[in-house]
Amino acid sequence: ITGTDLVRDRDGQWYVLEDNLRCPSGISYVLENRRVMKSTFPQIFATLGIQPVDEYASHLLETLLNLAPSHIADPTVVVLTPGIYNSAYFEHSFLAQQMGVELVEGRDLVVVDGYVQMRTTKGLKRIDVIYRRIDDNFIDPLAFNSESLLGIPGLMEVYSQGRVALANALGSGVADDKVIYAYVPQMIRYYLDEDQILPNVPTYLCWEKQQLDYVLANLDKL
Repeated sequence: ITGTDLVRDRDGQWYVLEDNLRCPSGISYVLENRRVMKSTFPQIFATLGIQPVDEYASHLLETLLNLAPSHIADPTVVVLTPGIYNSAYFEHSFLAQQMGVELVEGRDLVVVDGYVQMRTTKGLKRIDVIYRRIDDNFIDPLAFNSESLLGIPGLMEVYSQGRVALANALGSGVADDKVIYAYVPQMIRYYLDEDQILPNVPTYLCWEKQQLDYVLANLDKL
């Protein structure tokens, strides 16, 4: 699940500004803004052929369900939030509601008998997929930050055994790095044997001599 930021220059060319894979956020505001715009300016949508975004939540849920262990016939998905004081809590609750899944905090989940279980009024319920909105370092106090109260103790042991799926996978935030960003066009050519559809914003790696020389010669223009 990725959140890709786009920009458009004065000539109308679209560029990829950055990729967000650690805990991408912001889609709920897109969906809510679209809902308000459709009710406020229906004539715009009737005449301009604007592409719909209404199916986002169902596509997201389908993606998460596909991550579940293959032998699970009816996977249970949850959205894991740091809690009400997180700046993106509205989005966490909104997406959980739109997908029809439970919104949970770390204290709602526990590792029992080698599986992640959710505390409910009817007892424990096994969880198969966790859409996490918590940074890597706080997700399991036994594996990372021992002072974290946001995660689930023992989660990484269950995850390493393939008994629960996480979206996104821990470590995926490396793709947020601006150095990695500069190499994405090469990655696309290497792995997909095709060129990127949208170009990156021109980015220069100054440890490469040719690019360093260009930057030094054009500092007043960059």
